[in-house]
Amino acid sequence: MPQSPQGRAVAASCAGLLVAALALTGCGSPDSPGPDRTKTRTSQAPPPKPVWDRSPASIAAVGDSITRGFDACGILSDCPEASWATGTDDGVRSLAMRLLGAPGVADRSWNYARSGAAVGELPAQMAQAAGHRPDLVTVMMGANDACKDDAELMTPVAEFRTSFEESMRRLRADAPKTQVYVASVPDLKRLWSEGKDNPLGRQIWKLGICASMLGDSQDMGATATERRSTVQARVVAYNEVLKDVCAKDLRCRYDGGAVFDFRFTGDQLSTWDWFHPSKNGQGKLADIAYRNVVAAKPPA
Repeated sequence: MPQSPQGRAVAASCAGLLVAALALTGCGSPDSPGPDRTKTRTSQAPPPKPVWDRSPASIAAVGDSITRGFDACGILSDCPEASWATGTDDGVRSLAMRLLGAPGVADRSWNYARSGAAVGELPAQMAQAAGHRPDLVTVMMGANDACKDDAELMTPVAEFRTSFEESMRRLRADAPKTQVYVASVPDLKRLWSEGKDNPLGRQIWKLGICASMLGDSQDMGATATERRSTVQARVVAYNEVLKDVCAKDLRCRYDGGAVFDFRFTGDQLSTWDWFHPSKNGQGKLADIAYRNVVAAKPPA
């Protein structure tokens, strides 16, 4: 039966809808290939690469007594000229001396570390350093967070992380392009092992230096051994925090545990306390820092 004009219009409309539906669903004639569903588009921008200048022209240092050169030159006193980071002592050859030269150390380096400082002070130190907009900031912090009168008083790991993250935020707020070199916390148990058989060192440790690790240094009983292991585990945890937080910043470079792994001997320890680095030890820290700062790639 011939269709009415209205019928032909409806049929044409239905055919058009059918063609559109086939096009959308990829259905064609039996011989026509459909879209290749084995191929998916996963084009994503590559992750940004770390930005690192191997020749910084200015340096600021933050941290604790190690970066202040405590007991490197005299008993119970800072010796910033012997600091591994910004010192001027020719025997130490600090990181700043190697990168900037003697005139540059005087004009373009700053040391905001404080003997006795723990990580809770680091954000304020970092804010001071950021005020100079240095090319590089060195960080060595954490020994005093583990060195307490009692192991139970050590800084909790979560609190340590919070303070370090806040420090990085403070720096980035005022100095977004400043690079950060982060030294690992030294192996305190190694220092105990090296100095425990020295009669003078044992007597000085009795004054209360890092009692959580060095207290009752000759006691090899189960309780003392467990205490030292607890402190050691906390230092390892602090270093994991430093590594993790640093890895999230394109301009931050962690030392890969190089300071923690360094086997300090009596030659590298201060003869006044058998705990802090001597000038020799400060020089070794400078060696480690320089190698890592000028390396083409960060430590593995």
